[in-house]
Amino acid sequence: MGGGGASGGRVGVVAQPWREATRRALYGPDGFYRAAAGPGAHFRTSVHASPLYAEALLTLARSAGLTTVVDVGSGRGELLLALHRLDPSLRLVAVELADRPPGLPGVIEWRASLADYRDALLVANEWLDNVPVDVVVLTRAGPRVLLVDPRTGAEREGPEPAAPDLAWLDGWWPLVRIGDRAEVGLPRDEAWSGAVAALRAGIAVAVDYAHSRAERPAAGSLTGYRAGRQVPPVPDGSCDLTSHVALDACAAAGERAGATSTLLTTQRRALGALGVAGDLPGRALSRERPGAYLAALARAGQVAELRARGGLGDFGWLVQAVGADLPPLLLADQRDELGQL
Repeated sequence: MGGGGASGGRVGVVAQPWREATRRALYGPDGFYRAAAGPGAHFRTSVHASPLYAEALLTLARSAGLTTVVDVGSGRGELLLALHRLDPSLRLVAVELADRPPGLPGVIEWRASLADYRDALLVANEWLDNVPVDVVVLTRAGPRVLLVDPRTGAEREGPEPAAPDLAWLDGWWPLVRIGDRAEVGLPRDEAWSGAVAALRAGIAVAVDYAHSRAERPAAGSLTGYRAGRQVPPVPDGSCDLTSHVALDACAAAGERAGATSTLLTTQRRALGALGVAGDLPGRALSRERPGAYLAALARAGQVAELRARGGLGDFGWLVQAVGADLPPLLLADQRDELGQL
C-alpha cells in the first residue's frame, strides 16, 4: 500500500481544500497510486472482473474501424495487456502517472500525458472519479469550501467557492438545503474535454460511477476504499479517494471540445449492445459436453457480474465520437439514459 510514508513531507499541513488534499494523497510522491501493488490490490474494476470487458471494447474499436486504443488512467496496464492478447496488431497506449510496471510487453506505449491521436478508441475506465475535486457545503451564509485535515479527515468550513465553481454548481449541482454537500465537477469536465480534444478522429468512452442532475446525492458521494473495503475518506495516502461523476456535465464539456455525437447510457446496456450477453447453460449440456458446460457457466457468471444491477452494470458510459458517427452496433437497443444513470 502507498500510505506508509504518505504523511512524510506534509508535517504541519492541515485544513486543505479536498481537491489539494486528494491530489497529494493519490498522486504525490508517496501517494496511493504510486504504490507498487497498484489499485487492483484494493478494488475490483470491470477490467479485473472478466476478459469479456476487453472483448467488448475491441468489438467497439473494430466496429468503428479504429486501430489504436488509448487507456487513460491505466493502472498497471491490465486492460491493454488483455487487448494485446486479443489483437496484437493494435497500437496500445497507456496514459498513467505511475511508473511503467515491469514485464509489460514493449509494444504497449507508456506515457505520462495525452498526445494527439487519430483513428483511436480512448477509454477512461474509472478515471474521472479519481480526478480531485473540491467539496462544498451549503451554510446559512451560502456555499463554503470544505477544508480537511489530511491526517485525520476532520473537516471545517472554509472560504466561498471561486466564481467558476459557483457557476458550475448553479448549472449542474444546485444546493438546496442547509447542510447539502456537492463535489464540484469542473476539474473533471476540464479533464474530459482535454481527452476529447486529443482525438483528431475516433471515439472517447468514459466509464464510471455516475449520477445525473436530477438525482445528485444531497450528502455528496466522497468515500474511500482500502483492501477491497469501503472506508472513511482520509487523505493520508493510505486509501483510494473517489466520488461519483456528473457525466452529464462531462458530456457537455466534451461537446464543447469537439465531440460530434454523444451517447449516455449504462454499462448494462452498452455491454449488451457489444455482445456481452448469455444465459445460464441448460443442464443437458453438462451431460453431453461437460467442458463446454463449465465454460458456458463461467461466461454466464462473468456476464452477470459485468451487467449486474446494483453493481458494475449500473456504471455510467459516456461515449462521444469526434469527426465520425457512433457505430450502429453500439446504438442498437439504446436510449439516452441521461436521467437514469
